[in-house]
Amino acid sequence: MIRIKRLARFGVVAIVLSALVVLAIRLFPGKPLSEQVPLSTAIWSTDGELLRVTLAADDQYRLWTPLADMSPELVRAFLLKEDRWFRWHPGVNPFALVRAAVRTYSGGQRQGGSTLTMQLARRLYRLKTRTPSGKFGQIARALWLEARYPKRELLEAYLNLAPFGGNIEGVGAASRIYFGKPPDRVNLGEALTLAVIPQRPSVRAGRLVREDALLAARSDLGALWLSNRVDATEGERRQVELPILARSEFALPYHAPHFVNAVLSSRRRKSGRLETTLDAGLQRVLERQIDRYLTQYGDRGIRNVSALLVDTRDMGIKAWIGSADFWNDSIDGQVNGVLAKRSPGSTLKPFIYALALDQGILHPQTILRDEPTAFGPFTPENFDGRFFGPISAEEALIRSRNVPAMVVAAQLKQPSFYQFLKNSGVSRLMPESFYGLALVLGGGEVTMEELARMYAMLANQGMLRPLRVLPGDSQPEGVRLLSPEATFVTLDMLSRNPRPDEDGAIPVRARWPVSWKTGTSWGFRDAWAAGVAGPYVLVVWIGDFEGQGNPSFIGFDAAAPLFFRIVDAVNLARSAEALPAHTVPAGVTRVAVCAQSGDLPNAWCPQSVETWYVPGKSPIRVSSLHRPVAIDPLSGRAVCPPYASSVRFEVFEFWSSDMLKLFRQAGMPRRVPPPLPDCAQGNDSEAPRLTSPLRGVIYTPRRGSKREAIELDAGFGGDVQNVFWFDGRALIARRAVSAGPLEWHPETDGVHVIRVIDDHGRSAEREVRIQFRR
Repeated sequence: MIRIKRLARFGVVAIVLSALVVLAIRLFPGKPLSEQVPLSTAIWSTDGELLRVTLAADDQYRLWTPLADMSPELVRAFLLKEDRWFRWHPGVNPFALVRAAVRTYSGGQRQGGSTLTMQLARRLYRLKTRTPSGKFGQIARALWLEARYPKRELLEAYLNLAPFGGNIEGVGAASRIYFGKPPDRVNLGEALTLAVIPQRPSVRAGRLVREDALLAARSDLGALWLSNRVDATEGERRQVELPILARSEFALPYHAPHFVNAVLSSRRRKSGRLETTLDAGLQRVLERQIDRYLTQYGDRGIRNVSALLVDTRDMGIKAWIGSADFWNDSIDGQVNGVLAKRSPGSTLKPFIYALALDQGILHPQTILRDEPTAFGPFTPENFDGRFFGPISAEEALIRSRNVPAMVVAAQLKQPSFYQFLKNSGVSRLMPESFYGLALVLGGGEVTMEELARMYAMLANQGMLRPLRVLPGDSQPEGVRLLSPEATFVTLDMLSRNPRPDEDGAIPVRARWPVSWKTGTSWGFRDAWAAGVAGPYVLVVWIGDFEGQGNPSFIGFDAAAPLFFRIVDAVNLARSAEALPAHTVPAGVTRVAVCAQSGDLPNAWCPQSVETWYVPGKSPIRVSSLHRPVAIDPLSGRAVCPPYASSVRFEVFEFWSSDMLKLFRQAGMPRRVPPPLPDCAQGNDSEAPRLTSPLRGVIYTPRRGSKREAIELDAGFGGDVQNVFWFDGRALIARRAVSAGPLEWHPETDGVHVIRVIDDHGRSAEREVRIQFRR
């Protein structure tokens, strides 16, 4: 009796100690089971779609899925097949082990007796369990796991490590590979199919699958399921009997391949769940529009497209098309066009005008000159080969006139256009001297990412912020490159750029506001369209990755129609989204200016227009273009006061000499005012404007050559008749304005000061360096 009492006390103590040990283990658990095996990287879109699953470090497809993300039928099917007593045993089921041993060693029929926890231990610790010692090791490990982790975690781990043929492990990967759906969406028939694979994965799944073996195993499990479910519905019975419609392992999702490749190559983390900013719905919208467009215009040699869609509100990349077809070798489809450096054509011109707005060089209605102009040895032409003459800054930007853009860029102070591009993060630029003013016309190269970031900067009131591919990436305040006033006015000018087509597919009121620009690179190698549409920035490129030119690669004709197809499709898909509020900055106001001169209208200006104006910054003055002149009706000449009663006053336009020349070249001659008497004093604002010789150019004529003259030319006020040209103090010539440019043959090298004085005493001068060549 005493011995029995001692044994009882010893048993109680042992139980209490065991309980304390288990409790201590539970209070200080090890690292989660999901962190004890290498995992595949699962790349997800922001709208919850799996984009790709990569191989884990051990070359397995292993996609960890929480138990809450598996269908109840799937979990019940595995427990029914593998371990019906899982929730009650301590990791080992002695009755199952004894039964398996008896049948295996006496009946000659091999049968497993392992619990679900024992199978987990074997796979987790890579145990060899065919020998008695191996089996005891498996039992010990199973007991250890049960003591250390709750049942829910053990069940979750098993379902994520079960073998499914080949290099597929876990229901997360298997359900997607074989049925194309996540584990929470599999039906009863699919759940039963998955549950019978792990016992004989090489026979029931993978490349060596025996369909009869798989069907027989599923049929047996289905019968067992129905026998245990007296309340089974007719739908469940039909699902048990449905044929198996499984796919091959190559049916893994492979969406947005260029985007996913870029994300994986730029991130150190190579396993687990990776959330991205990409919107799978919008990605498909872009892919559909591109496919339809190429089907329609493929006969023009348009075979490849890249596109990038960015949400300006959080700078997240929402759609990324690196090429028209990732698998098409004939277009080098695996090249990622979004990251490629290409000539941007005229897509950078808006930033020249934005800088000029910020630096007080112009406002939208400032009159610029679209005329043949030489910038040193560089003589740019417009895309259409024509020159419009006088044109407003807004029209020059919308019509993408090259000469006005270069003239404006030449007037920029700090930052220069080159420095602005550097500040914007454009990489791998050559030194500024390499480009000169050719940078204005796309002489440098940018990526689509860089271009999208710059256009998003316009939408974000001049704040440059990095693009984001992961929602967890930081969102810095950004760096201010332009003022809110300059970006607002620039976007307003670009919004007046007419669409290439107006088919009425979307009511005008329902359309997002779009501020956009096209570009065409030299040799028709690249066609671009870029802009801000509602809350998004869209950049579209059409071209050839090998750099082959094609006359069809024109921004307005090729890229712009596709740009607006995508914009309209995204507009329809996201019409319910609230648009960002683009309010007029406090520093911007509207003023009326004279339509002909771009200056504040005087009393005689016949027509005025409104324009945006930044007080204290925008160049503004009262127009002196229109002036009244007293005319003697008998002689037809201008006269001085006192005026006779018969004198009549006529308003003339006093255009400068170079502007009159432009009007003549444009086929729009202007009425010239008569010669003014001495009493009519000129306006100081009409001082001569030297156009040649050029600033900062070293002229290298041959000494004594009469053929190599240097042209002296300037623009003069409309009231000027004669001018005087000087080299220092030496008079070169007295010349009528109507005679045009003067040819000058310098006699000495070195620095010369060329000065021109008009007949009202107004002057301008410029230093010129002469270096005779041998």
